[in-house]
Amino acid sequence: MTNISYERLPLTIQGTALDIAAISRNGTREPILFLHGFGSTKEDYADIARHSAFDGHAFLAYDAPGCGESRCSDLSKLSMPFLIETALAVLDVAGYDRFHLIGHSMGGLTAALVAHAVPDRVLSFVNIKGNLAAEDCFLSRQIFQYAASDDERFLDDFIARTRLAPAYSSALFAASLRHKVRPGSVRPIFESMVAFSDTAGLLEKFIALPCPRMFMYGVEYAGLSYLPALDQGGVILCEIPECGHFPMYSNPPAMWDAIAAFHKDRCRSGSL
Repeated sequence: MTNISYERLPLTIQGTALDIAAISRNGTREPILFLHGFGSTKEDYADIARHSAFDGHAFLAYDAPGCGESRCSDLSKLSMPFLIETALAVLDVAGYDRFHLIGHSMGGLTAALVAHAVPDRVLSFVNIKGNLAAEDCFLSRQIFQYAASDDERFLDDFIARTRLAPAYSSALFAASLRHKVRPGSVRPIFESMVAFSDTAGLLEKFIALPCPRMFMYGVEYAGLSYLPALDQGGVILCEIPECGHFPMYSNPPAMWDAIAAFHKDRCRSGSL
């Protein structure tokens, strides 16, 4: 992966100092911005460099504030609006005017709101099981279901529950949580995710986006109540076999192949 650069991006968001850890690549084709999910990192997407379908695409992925190698001077400031501002600031630093957008889980929720804020700049959007409704808060709502006054205790218990969850890649996800997320970031992020999922009209915002859209989900989520609405709204549905919430862990070849096919069939054949 010698064509990938690791870099640090100093930013100030809402008066809070950030030191964002990122990976990127220059290219002659349209850039791609990746946003990872809660408890994950930019490395979820590093394998793009191994897939020839994406040769020539510039891209950037970064660790969200409070996650991975990024540093945040005040974790209590974290919220969905904060993460949206961070993403827009990273786009400015990268110099991406128009871009493809790919986000997973928390990153999918952030990406949907970024796309809603700047719809004219988004060439396409692959939403990998990002929150669109209250039913998606199976992780984040635990901040209320298993309330704990101590952030360290909550994270310890959350990891223990996640490790034993009967779902694809759940144990793998749990094994690295302690290293990928700061305990103080969990509560503000989870509380804001629940609030937006419950009240922000995310499904309607996603369907209304003017760019080509794909919603990707593991077969374990084939019963999501809003899938028919997405289909009727012109969103491409992509079910990944042998997978739950984490296609990049459970079935990465299927994930990358699906994204490549979407870009080829829905983007290049359109007005882009």
